[in-house]
Amino acid sequence: MSDGGSFKGRLFVLAEFDKADALLDGTTAMREKGFKKLDTHTPYPIHGIEEALGLGRPKIPTIVLCGAILGIIVAYSMITYMNVIDWPINVANRPIHAPPANVPITFELAILLGGCSSFFGVMALMGLPKHYHPVFQSARFCEKASIDGFFLSVEMAHDGDVTSAKAAVTALGASHVEVIEELER
Repeated sequence: MSDGGSFKGRLFVLAEFDKADALLDGTTAMREKGFKKLDTHTPYPIHGIEEALGLGRPKIPTIVLCGAILGIIVAYSMITYMNVIDWPINVANRPIHAPPANVPITFELAILLGGCSSFFGVMALMGLPKHYHPVFQSARFCEKASIDGFFLSVEMAHDGDVTSAKAAVTALGASHVEVIEELER
């Protein structure tokens, strides 16, 4: 805040729906009306919400595959370096480098790095750990979001038409609508 405290927080329209199907239909309709920054908050996963939000294909499988391939490359390179270059030992006149002997360690490191990349990939893609979100300012959201509330948050630009967004979610069947302005970040 070097400019004298002119913090301008994000603006959200938070709509509560009574049922999961109403939230799904409302999310799809809001996206079709041109609202792009949508997010849903539900107590349990809802089938089809990814398509309603327009999220597309998940990136996690690619991240895990890259982590596993990196594990294979690192393990096989390490084993080859140790057995062939750093400390070659001739045991019973067998070859110094025998690929079948390297399979268990290579497999284990591929699994380890694949698992770690999935964990850290999910954390990075979700922006976690996130200790604060502006919708936490709503007392209704904090009471119901993890129990029986189905919420849709629409992030608005400060010059956006908030009243039209409120009217749109109300027309789609939202039982409660409120506008939230971020107080801090």
